[in-house]
Amino acid sequence: MTERALKLYLEELKIEIITAITEQVSKPNKQLLTVREAAEYLGVSYNTFQKFRYEGLKIFEVDGIKRIYKHELDKFIEDNCY
Repeated sequence: MTERALKLYLEELKIEIITAITEQVSKPNKQLLTVREAAEYLGVSYNTFQKFRYEGLKIFEVDGIKRIYKHELDKFIEDNCY
C-alpha cells in the first residue's frame, strides 16, 4: 500500500469513526425496545427472536405493541448461551 493510499484510507476511517460516535451520542440510551429493536440489539433475525420468546424471553405489551427491557435481553442471553 502506498503512503498516499494509506493516508486516504486513514482519512476515510477517521470520518467513519466520527460518524459512528456522533450517532451513538445523539441516540438516547433506550432501555425499553420494540421487537425489531430487540432483535437488532441481539444481532438476530426476527424468526430467531421469536424462538427466544418461546424459550422464555420476557416481553410485555403496551397498547398492542410488544416491548422488551434491554436488561431482560442481556439476562436471557447470559442464562441461555453456552
